[in-house]
Formats: sequence, structure tokens, C-alpha cells
Amino acid sequence: MARKRIAVLISGRGSNMAALIEAAGDPAYPADIALVLSNVPDAGGLAVAKAKGIATETVDHKSFGKDRDGFERAIQKCLDAHRIDYVCLAGFMRLFTPDFVRQWDGRMLNIHPSLLPAFKGLDTHERAIAEGAKLHGATVHFVVPEVDSGPIIVQAAVPVLKDDTPQTLAARVIKAEHRIYPLALRWLAEGRIRIVDGRCVVEGVDSADGLLVAP
Repeated sequence: MARKRIAVLISGRGSNMAALIEAAGDPAYPADIALVLSNVPDAGGLAVAKAKGIATETVDHKSFGKDRDGFERAIQKCLDAHRIDYVCLAGFMRLFTPDFVRQWDGRMLNIHPSLLPAFKGLDTHERAIAEGAKLHGATVHFVVPEVDSGPIIVQAAVPVLKDDTPQTLAARVIKAEHRIYPLALRWLAEGRIRIVDGRCVVEGVDSADGLLVAP
């Protein structure tokens, strides 16, 4: 079976991108990182991808002003040119229109630094501490038009310690993210994920909606 061609979309340093690239370095992994695309011309992750010999593209959202459709058409043109099968959002700090999301229905993943549906949106670590959460973590999910609301593929939980700061908590959560994003992409590329009644079912996994507790 041919490896699936993956585009990773970033806006910054791309630590989750790097985790996906590392996983795809295994010849047995079912996906190949064929493109890294950023909306920020000097995003640090672009240099990392180039150093690994991965094709990179930049579509600067600022050059499109308020023309979101034009911005998305430019992104789609890049994805088409690189014959992309699946898209992984990895710290991509732009929201797509519902029309664009629907084009990639079931083929676009995102990783979010919380145990969704808790703490959708930004500042998740600060909010988890402020609300006295005992568990926090990360979620890989399919992208749908409503932000941070798509079917959950896999989650990893980490404890919130009494002396945690947002920075110390984030450091543990990012390790969990690096563990579960390559796992979710593997399942997707292997064709093992089905969505049944709005929930993900993964062939060979008892409970994809349960928690994988990170070390």
C-alpha cells in the first residue's frame, strides 16, 4: 500500500510537526510528510522541515487582507500541487471557513491542548489551573466547521499538580501531544477510523474515545 501524503500546517516552531516527521521517518509508518505549509513566512518550523528535505510552502495570510476565500484558494492550490491526501494542523493559528473545512471532511486532523470538550479555544493551561482541574491533557480530533468540536480520535491525560504554572503544565502536555498525534495519523492513514453516530471507532482499539494516560 502506498504511503499517504500528508501536509502539516503550522504557524510557529512546529514541535508537533517535528513529532510527525520523526514518526514518518520509520519506513513502516503508513504516511509520508510531503509538505509543510505556513501562513507565517519566518515560522521556525519551516527551517526544520527544509533541513529534513521536506517541501515547504508559505501562504502569508496578511497579503490577502480580509479576503479569506483568496487565502484558502491559495492553500488549496498548494495542497493540490503536492497531491495531499490528509492535512494535519499543528499550531496553525488561522480559522478556516466552513466551506474549506467541508472540502477536507474526514481528512483533516487537529491537536488541541486540553481534554475536549473542556477548554475549547485559547489559554487552555491557564484556564485548567484557574478552574481547579485535576486532569488536563491533549486531544486529536477531526476538524469540523465548529472550532474544537470534531469527533475525538484519541486523548492523553496528565495530572494538574498543586504547584503547577501554565508553563510547567504546558511542558507535560506537549509531551503527551507528541505521543498521540503520530498515533492518530497512523490510524487514519491505515484506514482504521470510522465515524459512527458522531464518534470515532478505531479498528483494533477498544475505546478510541477513552484516555491514553501519558507517562
